[in-house]
Amino acid sequence: MKKICYVATIPAVVNSFLRDHIQAAAEIYSVTIVCNFEDQHLLDGLNAKIIFLPIERKPSPSKDLQVLFKLFKLFRNEHFDIVHTHMPKTGLLGMLAARFAGVPIRINTFHGEVWATLTGWRRSALKLLDQLVSLLATNILVVSHSQQAFLVKEGILPPGKAKVIAAGSICGVNPARFHPDADVRFTLRNDLGIEQAATVILFVGRLNWDKGMLDLAAAFNVIGKQNPTVVLLLVGAEEDVPFSRIQSICAEESDRLHYVSFTSAPEHYMAAADIFCLPSYREGLPMTILESAACSIPTVASRIYGITDAVEEGKTGVLFTAGDIAGLTQALLKLIDDVHLRQEMGIAAKQRALELFPSYKTTAGIMAFYSELLAE
Repeated sequence: MKKICYVATIPAVVNSFLRDHIQAAAEIYSVTIVCNFEDQHLLDGLNAKIIFLPIERKPSPSKDLQVLFKLFKLFRNEHFDIVHTHMPKTGLLGMLAARFAGVPIRINTFHGEVWATLTGWRRSALKLLDQLVSLLATNILVVSHSQQAFLVKEGILPPGKAKVIAAGSICGVNPARFHPDADVRFTLRNDLGIEQAATVILFVGRLNWDKGMLDLAAAFNVIGKQNPTVVLLLVGAEEDVPFSRIQSICAEESDRLHYVSFTSAPEHYMAAADIFCLPSYREGLPMTILESAACSIPTVASRIYGITDAVEEGKTGVLFTAGDIAGLTQALLKLIDDVHLRQEMGIAAKQRALELFPSYKTTAGIMAFYSELLAE
């Protein structure tokens, strides 16, 4: 039986994005998962061997070298046919170890580039690391066509080396999980103390600068003063933008600002929303847009690579220039003020998400990709 090893930074990545792929692969291959120790319970029920290593998301030279050596020993001893890495840190360490251990098929998936919003030596250094990953990998996957074009333009990938599975995304959308649900909408709004008639703007993701959190707060500060029935709901862990900072920006609208730090059921919040907002500065292909689209929620988002694959501008959502707070404000007001347009875009968003990005297409594409490479 052929052997595949997945390497990812945290179990949450495996659980949220790779579970369907891994379950499908485990029916055909012997599967091993390597990730760090956080939230181990998220991997319950996976038909795979699980190995925990202290892989940290931030640079830690001494610990990273230890992980690299442990990965090398694992790959050399297990003789995997495929090593497939996800996320920047594990992409670099995993591809280095797999190359030194002689793994014949080395696949890295680029999700989104942390250096895309940086300048100076940090941007150059991180780009060099991605170029190294590209050289070490025998095969590269990217999650959107616009990301692929960006990486070729930036010199990270040679033309023709990268592949997009199906229409894009890392895992696609499961329509059995993400769909409109009137009962959930009613219950969740009640639980959060949100009026049933309110217009809810939803953000799901990490609270950081790259996601445009300060821009969204500034826009809501303006919108809230004009529209007393509009609510902003934020769902996600605090990073470099603490919720307290958003509260200070939107102090006069604090009673209509809601925050949930963690959820294992983002579909419930999407079912309760009216508009999904992602004013991000960098993305590979944001799953949250596709998932909310499957719940018939239109999107307001920045016009950047990755997002332009997820949103059909003018049909499933409204796009604006990243960093343009006035543009973000006007885009949100357009959907807040026009209920018919909002509903029309929501219907189109669901249809597009389920037609182009269903999870079964992505999983089938990944399995076909593995089969093709192993046959070669």
